[in-house]
Amino acid sequence: MREKSLPEDSITEEEVLKILVEMKGRDLQYDRFFSTMCTRPHSIAVKAHNLFLETNLGDPGLFPGVAELEARTISIMGDLLGCPDAVGYISTGGTESNIQAIRAARSTSRVRDGNIVVPASAHFSFDKIGDLLNLDVRKADLDEDLRVDISSVEELVDDRTLAVVGIAGTTEFGQVDPIDELAKITIDREIHLHVDAAFGGFVLPFLDSDYKWDFRVAGVSSITIDPHKMGMSTIPAGGLLFRTLKDMSLLETDTHYLTVARQASLTGTRSGAAAAATYAVMIHLGRSGFRKVISYCMDLTRHLVAGAKQIGVKPVIEPVMNVVALKVKSPTVVRSELIKRGWHVSMTREPNRALRLILMPHMTHENIDLFLEDLETVLKNL
Repeated sequence: MREKSLPEDSITEEEVLKILVEMKGRDLQYDRFFSTMCTRPHSIAVKAHNLFLETNLGDPGLFPGVAELEARTISIMGDLLGCPDAVGYISTGGTESNIQAIRAARSTSRVRDGNIVVPASAHFSFDKIGDLLNLDVRKADLDEDLRVDISSVEELVDDRTLAVVGIAGTTEFGQVDPIDELAKITIDREIHLHVDAAFGGFVLPFLDSDYKWDFRVAGVSSITIDPHKMGMSTIPAGGLLFRTLKDMSLLETDTHYLTVARQASLTGTRSGAAAAATYAVMIHLGRSGFRKVISYCMDLTRHLVAGAKQIGVKPVIEPVMNVVALKVKSPTVVRSELIKRGWHVSMTREPNRALRLILMPHMTHENIDLFLEDLETVLKNL
């Protein structure tokens, strides 16, 4: 049965649940997903989410408890990103956070019809931003390591540039741009420097390597970080943090009939459940727990790369984090054949077209071995 209009009579709860279970059965399962930067939420995140289902952070005076949880969450993430005094809010995800960061940058600069300079590897949300805010999105070249090329950025920046963007964990390759070098450009010109760490934000702090990418870099004005990715919170749970309250206050709008006078978020109604879920995971796992999760994902990454090399497949770059791009002949065909075998992989863009695999906590060593067997078979049959 497929309803085309609201039923005249009520349907029993049992019948409704039967439909929902059937629809859930059509969804694909995470066990064979290599294509997603999301994963199954931690069990405590699910419990926290369900506990705060009806709460609305858009009207925090009515829900002071969950508003306090959001404030604690932002403080913890700020400390994690090198600025305990950072301000921000829990957004719906990286796209909203990136939009808001550039809105704040535009308000600071007071430049209209200006431009932003982003790496060629930037997330597609910046194309949306260009359209929404009427900005020219200038895309800087990448170097041989697929990080943004600093000389290309310098060539693109001009007196109408209101923001420069660096990526800490690129969507396709997991690479980290030289944020400290970008900061030298933006500080001299008093330009907003935004770091999109939607994926890397919950990875980089727990790696042995010390990349210079967060608020510890003087000049970084704002950071996007997504708890619903490697933070293992429920969807949707993004994060936007600013170094200073001044930048965030530029986003505020008068809210005449709510329990607060002004609101900085893009969306009006915001789920308190997402903030509670994020808070619960962070204080439950702590730094040691996150280190274990990241260590497991990096071990999966090494296992995949080593196995791929054994069958003659090399990565485009040696992985920086748990993102792998594998060079294969006819990647579109290979991907199609792998999907037929139940493996869900994605591809990177030209000119470095490759199979893209994300090694998330839901993956296992055993499934990686099964994947590699199928990959080898597919390649032999080309």
